[in-house]
Amino acid sequence: MDIYLVGGAVRDKLLGRPVVDRDHVVVGAGPDELLARGFKPVGKDFPVFLHPDTGEEYALARTERKSGRGYHGFLFQADPTITLEQDLARRDLTINAIAEDQQGTLVDPYGGVADLQARVLRHVSNAFVEDPVRLLRVARFAARFAPLGFRVADETMELLRQMVHDGEVNHLVPERVWAETRRALGEAQPSAFLRVLRESHALRVLFPEVDALYGVPQRAEYHPEIDTGIHLEMVLDAAAAIAPGDDLVGFCALTHDLGKALTPTDELPRHIGHELRGVAPLRGLAARLKVPTEHLALAEIVCREHLNAHRALELKPATVLRLLGALDALRRPQRLDAFLAACLADKRGRLDHEHDDYPQADYLRRARDAANAITAAPFVAQGMQGPAIGAAMERARICSIAAAKTAP
Repeated sequence: MDIYLVGGAVRDKLLGRPVVDRDHVVVGAGPDELLARGFKPVGKDFPVFLHPDTGEEYALARTERKSGRGYHGFLFQADPTITLEQDLARRDLTINAIAEDQQGTLVDPYGGVADLQARVLRHVSNAFVEDPVRLLRVARFAARFAPLGFRVADETMELLRQMVHDGEVNHLVPERVWAETRRALGEAQPSAFLRVLRESHALRVLFPEVDALYGVPQRAEYHPEIDTGIHLEMVLDAAAAIAPGDDLVGFCALTHDLGKALTPTDELPRHIGHELRGVAPLRGLAARLKVPTEHLALAEIVCREHLNAHRALELKPATVLRLLGALDALRRPQRLDAFLAACLADKRGRLDHEHDDYPQADYLRRARDAANAITAAPFVAQGMQGPAIGAAMERARICSIAAAKTAP
């Protein structure tokens, strides 16, 4: 029995990145041998085991054969005769098909090391097209490694287009699309995720609401980048810089401007009312992909209210209190912080505005804290009861927010 470290652990080690998950492949053994050594079986589709001490995954070397459409349409074979090279051949990208033996020697039958050095995302074999999830994985890896200069190989991009043309992408289940998207939104450069999907023609299939933004013009004095799709890419990357790894803020950034695709042509390049128009396509996208409730709830508020956040210093204190109420920010203060991160990303996601200040955020946080400082106790002490207490607290909060506006 031979054991090899494989996949992302080897890749990230070679790139000098932190190794988070260590996966292994076992060659020349069957399930009984691992069970006899105390390994715990997991997984229904193929034999994967957890190490009794480290909890790391150990999978028997296996091959796979396409048996139907979509992600689940595969038959697996795992037995002691399967070689390491056969196991690595079923992997998606060459940079993920490198193994390391227990002495530290690399096994690289498909040129993964060279592709790491050349900063190329390249498929291992033409069997790549059999699993539609791989299209999303390539886009996600592009989002992760774009800051390092990685690009998708031309021949791999052709295969991605073939997968879309052949309808494989139509068989992706919503949960997998959302899982890969959620991870991509937490990567360093999420715009690369959109660009790969768009270049492969998958964006219009999976995210038609987002794809519709490309080519829609905006007023150049506010958006020097003009194209709404380019603005969206810039907002996503700004969000990743402001709130690294936060897919909630990333989803709010992704969906904040969907209404601009619905602006009547005769009103362009202005987008009056786009924040309200965007709610319906946002809800449609979230329902289709089964997006978590909290992601949808906050994204909807960002969609509706991001212009009010930008105008916060001009708003009446009563309007600010209404905004805080919509966010439930007095009971859940962290929601305001996520909201403001998405709004700041919108502010900075414009050409030549990448480092703009955002005093609105400081003011809204002061307003939240000032409003939260108002409690019912003094009004109860005055003998007030029922609705009178709530009305008095609201008046006091409005006054407190007004004072917070001019606070240093």
